[in-house]
Amino acid sequence: MSQELVPFFMKQPHVTFATGTMIQPLGGFDTLTGIDLAPFNKLSGGFRFINGGPFQGDDDVIVDEYYAREKKLAVGSTIKLINHVWRVSGIFESGKLARICAKLDVLQSLTSNSKKLSQIYLKVDDPNRAQPVVNDLRDKMPGYSIYSMEEFTSLLTINSVGLLRNFIGVVIGIAVIVGFIVVSMAMYTAVLERTREIGILKALGASSGYILNLLIRETLLIAIIGTVVGIIMTYGTQWLMMHAVPASLTQETVYNWWPITGAISVVGALLGAIFPGWKAVKQDVIQALSYE
Repeated sequence: MSQELVPFFMKQPHVTFATGTMIQPLGGFDTLTGIDLAPFNKLSGGFRFINGGPFQGDDDVIVDEYYAREKKLAVGSTIKLINHVWRVSGIFESGKLARICAKLDVLQSLTSNSKKLSQIYLKVDDPNRAQPVVNDLRDKMPGYSIYSMEEFTSLLTINSVGLLRNFIGVVIGIAVIVGFIVVSMAMYTAVLERTREIGILKALGASSGYILNLLIRETLLIAIIGTVVGIIMTYGTQWLMMHAVPASLTQETVYNWWPITGAISVVGALLGAIFPGWKAVKQDVIQALSYE
């Protein structure tokens, strides 16, 4: 888009501010975003720098914390992008819809896109008027992709990628089934291997109810301890993902799944223990004692 559209948008009803950015793809999901820092700060509230600060020269870039961690960058580091060597002048908190930012005019010049923009952001006087302003601009400018910020950010979720949510659902379903089977088979094998011990208890006068009660309590204890250990291990994987793999791969802990996984562990363990336990206590004592 032409940079001359920015003054045009500034004249529209209820629009209080407008500024544009230019996006240069780098490969994969990474992009280099050209911004005019002062107007961009006025629009978004400004960057929150963890280290360093804004651009000091034309060859400076600022990067978000995840990209800096992934590429092992610090203030003063150099990085080569689009056949140009840049110096990192600042590292900012993520959440600005950009991971790597350079000066707008510099990026336009390097890519031979003088006075061209990829996106233009508008600020309205009242958030409740955002959608009417969008509708009005769509009528005035057919052929342009115009969205409210809510619509725009929704395009960046997994729902905007075809069948991705279905794929994730299938993976979760397979994981649940496999986990259930593994827990059941582990407990089944553990109880079956203790048939001889059960025979000894019966020989000493223990009733079937006492033995089953003992097995069930032990199974519940093991399942609960296993669930707690598994939850603790999730924080271990978070640490590994932060320090041993690219920082762009983040892990979100979904606490609503904790009771579900706990239930799968307990139910799977009980089903895996009750059947072989019942079979063992019903065996003849002599057969149980001779079990190998």
